[in-house]
Amino acid sequence: MTASQPSHNVRAAIPWVTTAARLVLGVVLIAAGWLKIGNPSDSVVAVKAYRLLPDSIATTVGYGLPILEVVVGVLLVVGLLTRVAGVIAALLMLAFVFGIAWAWANGLRIDCGCFGGGGELAAGQEPSYLLDIVRDFGLVLLGAWTVWFPPGRFALDSPLGLAGGERVLDLEEETA
Repeated sequence: MTASQPSHNVRAAIPWVTTAARLVLGVVLIAAGWLKIGNPSDSVVAVKAYRLLPDSIATTVGYGLPILEVVVGVLLVVGLLTRVAGVIAALLMLAFVFGIAWAWANGLRIDCGCFGGGGELAAGQEPSYLLDIVRDFGLVLLGAWTVWFPPGRFALDSPLGLAGGERVLDLEEETA
């Protein structure tokens, strides 16, 4: 085994890691959006519970967020506009991390509303802020990976000629 073999193996694995990152992040976004899209008023309540935005903006975000999550999730799953979808997904997750940290720091007792529901917690319920922040920060990292190493395997970007970027082309040539 030469010194270049482990490096070659790592380079060969990168498109597969990107594919896994795309799929995990995309499926999470689709699930989160889909669970909220059928009852947008709950999504509005969840956004307003954070007390970060004026009511009119919170209402718009509450109605629009589930649609955005589903659209970005589908783009990631099929690998279309992968880098753009990865940026949007990572920024969404960063916003969620910030919002949850804000709620925690300000003593709010709310459900994050990440997968439907949301709003003030009932008596006896405890928020799961740390778990929510860790989960969402992990998803930020998946989004960052997807942006850095797009598009991965089985992505529509490749046959459509949208993969672009010298880093991607160099990696694919070396792994072929």
